Amino acid sequence: MRLEAIKHEPLSHQAFALNEHELVIRLRAGKGDLTGCTLYYGNRVDCHEKITMYPLEMVNIGSDALFDYYECSIKSQYTRICYYFYLEDGEEGYYYLGGRFEKHADFNRTEFFQFPYIHRADIARIPEWAKETVMYQIFPDSFASGYRTISQKKAQITNKYQELSVSLNGGTLQGITANLDYIQKLGINCLYLNPIFIAGTYHKYDIVDYLDIDPCLGTKEDFKKLVDEAHGRGIRVILDGVFNHCSSRFFAFADVLEKGEKSRYKDWFYELHFPIQYTTPPNYQAFAYVKEMPKLNTANSEVVDYFCKVGTYWIEQFNIDGWRLDVANEVNHDFWRSFRKAVRAVKEDAFLIGEIWEDSEVWLNGDQFDSTMNYRFSNICRSFFAKQEIDERGFADQLMTMLMRYQSPVTYAQMNLLDSHDVPRFLFYCKEDARRLRLAACFHLTFVGIPSIFYGDEQLISGEKETDYRRPMPWQAEQEGCFEYYQSLVQLRKQFSAFTKGDFKAIQCDTERKLMIYERKDDNTCFWVILHNGEETVDLPLPKEGKWQVVWQTQSLGQVRPLIAQEKLAGYEAIILQKQ
Repeated sequence: MRLEAIKHEPLSHQAFALNEHELVIRLRAGKGDLTGCTLYYGNRVDCHEKITMYPLEMVNIGSDALFDYYECSIKSQYTRICYYFYLEDGEEGYYYLGGRFEKHADFNRTEFFQFPYIHRADIARIPEWAKETVMYQIFPDSFASGYRTISQKKAQITNKYQELSVSLNGGTLQGITANLDYIQKLGINCLYLNPIFIAGTYHKYDIVDYLDIDPCLGTKEDFKKLVDEAHGRGIRVILDGVFNHCSSRFFAFADVLEKGEKSRYKDWFYELHFPIQYTTPPNYQAFAYVKEMPKLNTANSEVVDYFCKVGTYWIEQFNIDGWRLDVANEVNHDFWRSFRKAVRAVKEDAFLIGEIWEDSEVWLNGDQFDSTMNYRFSNICRSFFAKQEIDERGFADQLMTMLMRYQSPVTYAQMNLLDSHDVPRFLFYCKEDARRLRLAACFHLTFVGIPSIFYGDEQLISGEKETDYRRPMPWQAEQEGCFEYYQSLVQLRKQFSAFTKGDFKAIQCDTERKLMIYERKDDNTCFWVILHNGEETVDLPLPKEGKWQVVWQTQSLGQVRPLIAQEKLAGYEAIILQKQ
């Protein structure tokens, strides 16, 4: 038994409450080391001198390249819990408590691991609707200007500040509204829109006015109609909040540029140096080194109040359903705590997603965000499906490591994406091989978490550079069959709760035949998803127990049929089986 591989952290993703009477406990151990793992728990304020401890067998829920992961759930009336582990490897056993190992049970409750109190206010509460979400990300300038069309015309419009707002491709809010039937038919139930507020650039991340719509995109009336009609179709709407930085023409920074140290807004910005040097790079903090995007001092109470009012304004006036929050990892944590409290006070099920590309646990403890953009997911998929840098075993190992990063409610709410407005299209990484994109899409829409489809992936948009991967929606050249492919997978996901709330388990990783089989299972039903990430046609391994049927496959999509004895999969195909 490799003691150095064993790890448990209280009050973390390895010990968290699902509700006031259910506590999930996890333990990490060296791969293949343990033959048994038992949790002992009790009431940490038990009035007897010798505390009563109750045993629970922990289950090995999966492995990655180095470790096995064990888990159990404590369901009790205790709100104050202490616990320790007993670990066995077939030859010897150890008690693991308080970060140390002992051969004999000669210790008292103060030395145990502790969960001091299961307090309802500390439980990570994800909006229920979010768990059923299939998201569609729209870059407004690039999507549509009318029904199944986009003008592809550049424009410059003088905004209310007598400055220019620009458009590159001509997309508008009215264009999105005109195509809500397309979005609904695809099966989408949540839209995430990149910034729509008054700005100078086509991408709108240099915001001049957070309380008005950019004239290139439309008006407040256009936006209200979009939200109302989307809601009427069962589609929620999330906006992009850019609060790390603003435009250099934002009223507060414009005042600083004019008045220098005498500006009453000088403390609204981070590390200003006077006189201001409006150069590249500037002598003040900015987004990267972009002088037009000065960094806001989000620890300033006036700044906090201002942006909390921005966050609540669009909910109160237009009934939006949440925020995706830009450059969230460069903003101080107390700002996000304040923002969450303000937003949730006016809409208790508002969904908050942070743009954080790395491990995000510190932001996902229930006091800041509900979810983050899961770029780790996209990196793993790129390595496996597009570039084939890792095999099936490596793919499964990396997925398990990712699944163990967060509390399970958070994991099931992660915004999983293959691509976005900030990275090359997934099809580009696939070297334009649509089969690989389709295979990745099958995984994307049957895996744990919230799938987010970037507009046009379902129409095979590709591109490496910004102007390419943000290119106009190809309304006049729709790819036959690709829309239906995505549509069928979305429908399957929405039909069965096993795909949104069920357990995930890797069943088989066949590196010779390039087959990956995983299970999605809940109390109602069980599915096997089989992915063939290779060129040659292969025989399909069949489940050894139970009666199964085919509910989806690459060629016939959602046609349900009996499973036959000698199923085959062609290159880069997938098949989904349901246990009857």
